[in-house]
Amino acid sequence: MTFRWQILRGLARKEVLQILRDPSALLIAFLMPVVLLFINGFGLSLDAHKLKLAAVVEAGSSPVRGIEQALNASPYLSVYWAPSGHAARLALDSGQVRGILTMRENFAQRLANPLRWPAKAQLAVNATDPNTGTLLSGYVQGAFASWLAGTTAERALTQPGGISLETRFWYNPDLRSTNFIVPGIIVLVMSMTGTLLTALIVSREWERGTMESMLAAPATMVELAGAKLGVYFVLGMASMAVAAFLTVTVFGVPLRGSVLLLALISALFLIFALAQGLFISTIARNQFVAAQLSFITTMMPSMMLSGMLFDIASMPRWLQILTYFMPPRYFVSALQTLFLAGNVWSVLLPNLAGLAVAAVLATAATLAVTRRRLD
Repeated sequence: MTFRWQILRGLARKEVLQILRDPSALLIAFLMPVVLLFINGFGLSLDAHKLKLAAVVEAGSSPVRGIEQALNASPYLSVYWAPSGHAARLALDSGQVRGILTMRENFAQRLANPLRWPAKAQLAVNATDPNTGTLLSGYVQGAFASWLAGTTAERALTQPGGISLETRFWYNPDLRSTNFIVPGIIVLVMSMTGTLLTALIVSREWERGTMESMLAAPATMVELAGAKLGVYFVLGMASMAVAAFLTVTVFGVPLRGSVLLLALISALFLIFALAQGLFISTIARNQFVAAQLSFITTMMPSMMLSGMLFDIASMPRWLQILTYFMPPRYFVSALQTLFLAGNVWSVLLPNLAGLAVAAVLATAATLAVTRRRLD
């Protein structure tokens, strides 16, 4: 099938005039992405800062004071130095702190002679939230490790021929979960924006009867769909540009990959999302039903089955297989790679192929269903 460019231009002009008369499409394209990006970008975080910890020190000495300084210096801990174990337990039971660190009277003595008596400190953690409990334990261990490393360096206890482990964190050296999550939020935003743009606007045309008037015009279904996809594609890409700009400037996520490659990957996913919205508006010609279907088909795949929040490798095998049929999976992987690692072609090429297949299949399915419904 070929496009008759004069008819296509007229249909596109009609779509632009409709957008200007009814700004709901502009709100979906620009206001909703900004709101979703800010709420989720600042609200979703796997980092835990200033976790409240009660510390009970039953004996004071120079080494113990060094540990106290290490705990106070940690940016991830907020230490409450409890006067007694009973006071610390009350603080834990009331939810004022997340854990209790106890150093007994013989802690300093054992610390002075570790070969004879290993020095032991007890950490009791509120594990109602397992993730936060694990983080608190890791932060306390990190504070002890920092103190021990400093003490070892001061005393020059490192023996020749020993093992020295030097850790380097690649791609996300600051270990900010925001750098990992925000590119995934872009996928959620673009999935909802692209789908809603066509699903709500076109279903409203079915409700008002203007769609039947357009179908009576001397234009093929391919031309009608092409005009809508073309106009809303431009709107969606502008929305993507805003989201990427906010990601870099507001959230401080580095963009290490190519901007052109980012645009290409976003374009493929946006075509899929717009075609999905047209598909929904064809089978559900009611705005309320179309909106519900749009949220159902975008929220769960984008948040739960894309790797945005949860590692796909840790999912059950059958669920891992299911994620291969979810286009957001490929978009999340591609964006995280572009933003954090750069143009890693071994990762980007399979994702590009997956998004291209999804875009073609979604567009073909939309055209087929629309023709069948009209016949």
